[in-house]
Amino acid sequence: MEKDLINLYENVVSILNTGRKRAYQQVNSIMVESYWKIGQRIVESEQDGNLRAKYGSKIIENLSKYLSDMFGRGFSEANLLNMRNFYIAFPDYSHDVPKNLSWSHISRIIRIENKKERDYYLIEAANQNWSFRQLERNIKTKYFQRVLSNQEELKSDNSLPVPKSFTKEFIKDPYILEFLDLPENIEGKESLLEAALINNLKQFLLELGKGFSFVGQQFRLSTETDHFYVDLVFYNYILKCFVLIDLKTTKLSHGDIGQMDMYVKMFDELKRGREDNPTIGIILCTDKSETMVKYSVLNDSKQIFASKYKTVLPSEEELANMISVEKDKLLTDLSDKAPKGQ
Repeated sequence: MEKDLINLYENVVSILNTGRKRAYQQVNSIMVESYWKIGQRIVESEQDGNLRAKYGSKIIENLSKYLSDMFGRGFSEANLLNMRNFYIAFPDYSHDVPKNLSWSHISRIIRIENKKERDYYLIEAANQNWSFRQLERNIKTKYFQRVLSNQEELKSDNSLPVPKSFTKEFIKDPYILEFLDLPENIEGKESLLEAALINNLKQFLLELGKGFSFVGQQFRLSTETDHFYVDLVFYNYILKCFVLIDLKTTKLSHGDIGQMDMYVKMFDELKRGREDNPTIGIILCTDKSETMVKYSVLNDSKQIFASKYKTVLPSEEELANMISVEKDKLLTDLSDKAPKGQ
């Protein structure tokens, strides 16, 4: 009897929580659509020559005062300007705007000037259920720019051979690991870095990107005579493949590349399932020589990648510079591979 009562209580609580969540989502969706309609009406009013001539630039100011008197907080001039910009940024509400984003999400996204970047955050925040805090962090750490294949400028240049590897959409450079609360210099302390990543696994998965799930640490690969240990192993259910991560607290070396090449080949032979795609290896290092990258298996490999990481959040200027350098290197590499005469 006691068990039955407990089950009853738990079921009722579950029903109420589900109902409240759905009610909140529905109310949120209706309010976001209402804000879009307010923005639409403001723009239409601004375009009305007679109304504009009569009230000049004070349409939003006067509307703010009127709505604040009627409904209280939430209708400041700044918020009404956000609604106006919301409509301008996404003029087709039913097609452009996901229904599961809050007004906080949207009002942050519409402040992004670049349309491709704005659309990217809108879609990813909705599809990956990012919290507002996660969205804010990703924008601040230039998540969009750090994804290697999100170099949309490259795709618009028909003279360059665009990378066809879908994998690169899941690799960033650099990775930002400020949530580990580690000093910038941890040379020789790979175990400390690994432990910090495991202790902050949720944040690390969010930084890795969509589709990643954790498999294990110090994952053993055994042959008849030897045992080898991969620092971290993940599986990406979108790519349908295992992802091996080797942690380095120093600059990338030939030995690091050769070791990861061996790990990937061994994993493909010993652990990869019939339905799995080829294994991917990512070497996380503090720095890398582009000469070494160019003249090693990394240059043409679709399975092995090397990315830098930062344990301290760089300034926006430093981060933008790092991304710009990586982009210039990629452009140079693509130009070198372009057919002669193009």
